[in-house]
Amino acid sequence: MSEKKKFTMEYEIKSSPRILYSFLSESNGLTQWFADDVTVRDQVYTFTWDDEQQNAKLLMLKENKLVKFRWVDDDPQYYFEMEILQDELTNDVALGITDFATEETIDERKLIWDNQIEYLISVLGA
Repeated sequence: MSEKKKFTMEYEIKSSPRILYSFLSESNGLTQWFADDVTVRDQVYTFTWDDEQQNAKLLMLKENKLVKFRWVDDDPQYYFEMEILQDELTNDVALGITDFATEETIDERKLIWDNQIEYLISVLGA
């Protein structure tokens, strides 16, 4: 199995950090764009896509700033993170994504994020 590489992406999002944060951290927010269903129990989020479930442990939560998860069945050093970035001068809001993928799957993984974030932006009406 080849090693995963860290990659980051950034998306401009016309939303307040507070509203955006609820879509990143709350199960009903995540259900609207990230997965078909999301349940949370003891800081473990269960994401369901097409009847397949994946569990992710919540590693870090910074209100209106950051949500960081690790897939339970993945190596401990790998995680995915969604960070809300706000420009101090313009107040523009962006969403920074940090994730890991192998050389073979990185393009596909980026495409998945592109599609998910596009969907998030449409849900936000941003």
